[in-house]
Amino acid sequence: MPETSSFYGIVISMYPGDHNPPHFHVRYNEYRAIIDIESEIVTGEMPNRALKFVFEWLDLHRDEIMDNWNKLQKGIAIVKIKPLE
Repeated sequence: MPETSSFYGIVISMYPGDHNPPHFHVRYNEYRAIIDIESEIVTGEMPNRALKFVFEWLDLHRDEIMDNWNKLQKGIAIVKIKPLE
């Protein structure tokens, strides 16, 4: 799974050719979640503090995240996205 970004122990990844709707996978310690990029619906479990950081990152980089999603759907390599600082 290509790692898109990581910050504060949170790892954001996206799978090539993954199913719609556009989303990304989040890992934080033993927690796992999937975040829908457009609706921001969360599937899985993640501590609130970690989710706060993920949504802050999503708000800052939504266009880049969607660009990566579209690249992966076409079999094109993604680019790393700047972590939350």
